Amino acid sequence: QVQLVESGGGLVQAGGSLRLSCAASGSIFRLGAMGWHRQAPGKQREWVTSITRGGDTMYVDSVKGRFTISRDNAKNSVYLQMNSLKPEDTAVYTCSAFQDRTYWGQGTQVTVSS
Repeated sequence: QVQLVESGGGLVQAGGSLRLSCAASGSIFRLGAMGWHRQAPGKQREWVTSITRGGDTMYVDSVKGRFTISRDNAKNSVYLQMNSLKPEDTAVYTCSAFQDRTYWGQGTQVTVSS
């Protein structure tokens, strides 16, 4: 089993920045792709961004140019730098990691005030 723990969420004004972190622990031998999803109130969970073990990245169009995903394979961690935040970015952000299957964290709340 792999456990994922997110941190770094909070309340920020529109235009501000936050950096989310997600650390994996447990029975880790080689993590594959890692990523972030988000779920806003009353909406379905939405994929935001992913990063392969080699560092290739993908983003949903709504965050391109504002969010940056990165990872540290030695620390089994993934990060999400969020800049120029907008009220519509308000959501619970959850990290994921693939090994034998996809594992999910518990999520961290990000609230962007206008």
